[in-house]
Amino acid sequence: MTTTRYRCDGCGNLTRFDVAISRRTREFHHFTVGGDLEIESIEVVEEEIESVQCRWCGAQGDRIQVLPSETASDGSSHADVDATVTAGGD
Repeated sequence: MTTTRYRCDGCGNLTRFDVAISRRTREFHHFTVGGDLEIESIEVVEEEIESVQCRWCGAQGDRIQVLPSETASDGSSHADVDATVTAGGD
């Protein structure tokens, strides 16, 4: 599962985004004798973020920044942001 964080250059939003994602998965399906399905494991084989749009102001494309992940070892976050979402358009 993707844990990417975003920031909107239009309004500063950090919390509300509409994200369109395509995923291809491999799943282990276990059917009981009674015919009920239980999915015991899901492996994401491929994942592509198609578009990200700010829920507050509607900005998308190069107006949405991808924030660097927080460093788990020291708990600090990175302040400089240099990546943008390339999929989608204005």
